[in-house]
Amino acid sequence: MAGAAGTGSNPGIRARLRQRFREWINRRIPPSRSVVLDQKRLFIFPSGVGFFFGLCLLVMLLAAINFQNNLSYGLTFLLATLFVLAVLHTFANLSGLEIQAIRARPAFPGQQTEFELRVSRTKKREYFGVFFRFEQGSSARLNLVDEDSGSIHLMAPVETRGWHHPGRLRIESTYPLGLVRCWTWIDLDLHALVYPRPLPSAELPGLATDQPDGAVMPVAGSDDFFGFRDYREGDSLRQIHWKGLARGGKVQTKQYTAYADRSVWLDWEMFPGLGTEQRLSHLCYWALEFDRQGQEYGLRLPDLNIAPDVGERHRERILQALALFGIEGGPS
Repeated sequence: MAGAAGTGSNPGIRARLRQRFREWINRRIPPSRSVVLDQKRLFIFPSGVGFFFGLCLLVMLLAAINFQNNLSYGLTFLLATLFVLAVLHTFANLSGLEIQAIRARPAFPGQQTEFELRVSRTKKREYFGVFFRFEQGSSARLNLVDEDSGSIHLMAPVETRGWHHPGRLRIESTYPLGLVRCWTWIDLDLHALVYPRPLPSAELPGLATDQPDGAVMPVAGSDDFFGFRDYREGDSLRQIHWKGLARGGKVQTKQYTAYADRSVWLDWEMFPGLGTEQRLSHLCYWALEFDRQGQEYGLRLPDLNIAPDVGERHRERILQALALFGIEGGPS
């Protein structure tokens, strides 16, 4: 009975120790978009090879004492000095690095999202074999020799919609001898937006439209010239009004007319009886489908209306609204 009680208490003790360590590390290295590694943020400890090396030094020292051999003393102290130098060089291989969060790419549940980081050196020294890894995700290795900075891209899996935080970033180095390991955990306050999982449906019930069949509407790529509008990100370069731009005007895009069947609204009420996540998944699927077809579409949610439009920026706005529906505040 006592053994069973002791066994059950061990996980609780370990959990409390982990919680206290997390609280301590959060106070010592708080979240930030940019972090410079210094003595306060770096930890150093012998590696497995380093412990074996230390054990060998101890055996050599005992042998030297036993046989009173000056050559053994000299070799032991020389190798001990090498260990001390390895500590200094391993620490210097991380000290002075600046890590900046650049961006995180949106993704769908079940995919891998990409986080881009920039690593710069604030001291005029070379850095070798620096490893980067999130708690769950891929790893990367970086050398800074001829360049003052470099970019790394790390992948991490995402599961649920909303803002995804990959956790603390582990940075470590065992350069040059592998006898000691210098590392740190930093929180770059970097979040990726996760869209709802697209869920197909056989048809779109209760399709809402603002335009009658046969109405004239501007559609990119048709034959009849319609007019000009301000340039939007994602517009084709072939449709830019280059002559007007050459005369000193603002950047505009040529519009052409087509006889559209309809301009549709994706409405929250189209899927009665379904749960929140299912509705969002269906709306996400149809938003992607209409965007693929180049058809103008809008979105109606209980607390938000987005007018019908087309283009990459409009698609991203729609998907972001679906991803953050019912989620209060920003990334946390």
